[in-house]
Amino acid sequence: MSERRQRARQTMQRRLAARSPIMFRIFAAIFKRTLRKNFHAVRIANCPVASVLQCPQLVIFSNHAAWWDGVTFLYLADRLLSGRSVYTPIDSAMSGRYGFVGRVGAFGVEQHCPEGALHFLEASRIILADVRNVLLVTAQGRFADCRERPLKLEPGVAHVVDLAPQACFLPLAIEYTHWVEKQPELLLRFGNMIAGEELAGMRPSSRLAALEQALTETMDRLARASIARDESAFKTFISGRGGIHPIYDLWRRAVALLTGQAYTPEHGAPP
Repeated sequence: MSERRQRARQTMQRRLAARSPIMFRIFAAIFKRTLRKNFHAVRIANCPVASVLQCPQLVIFSNHAAWWDGVTFLYLADRLLSGRSVYTPIDSAMSGRYGFVGRVGAFGVEQHCPEGALHFLEASRIILADVRNVLLVTAQGRFADCRERPLKLEPGVAHVVDLAPQACFLPLAIEYTHWVEKQPELLLRFGNMIAGEELAGMRPSSRLAALEQALTETMDRLARASIARDESAFKTFISGRGGIHPIYDLWRRAVALLTGQAYTPEHGAPP
């Protein structure tokens, strides 16, 4: 091992060691309440079967739709990957601004420089060496509209294959949108898992193209479901807030009580 790589490995070992199961549980509870407060619902179009979520070396790669992605990741880690330690890279500048993120599994990497690329790969190597861990990556590396095409991913995710050729690569599409309620919907869809063995024989550029295609297809399918606004196409994991305004909703509730009608706060519910 070169001296440069050894230094990078030691740096990332320190950053990854900051994760605290206790702090993760605390923030998982806080963020679940945050989602319920700020979204009308959290909906997933399709959940992977248990065998995929239990893959010994699991890499979930997603688009990067908004600031909410970090909250969404923590919720998914708690809700779908309970019992496993989930790690996700974050811009080192942001990890310095939000000091708690290292305690819940986010690790800082420097963006758009050779040192950052080496840090990401060494962290990925450490994470995937333990079958209890999961690597969750916003593979676009920047905030981007979910309709932006062609989809471009950072090349680092393709090089993870060299570190863990037996890994499972699972695409995840994320979208935040308004339907008929005041609060937005948080919509997610998982794509088809790609076995690392299928990617290992490709050149890095071909691997990257295959991952981009898989995520693009997943995002396109989620977009069609989002446009259709069909709740039945999703499983609702969190039912959040409804209503227009606390004072107006109180008046509506009183009217419903006085007239003997059922009260429902949702704007889109039948009158």
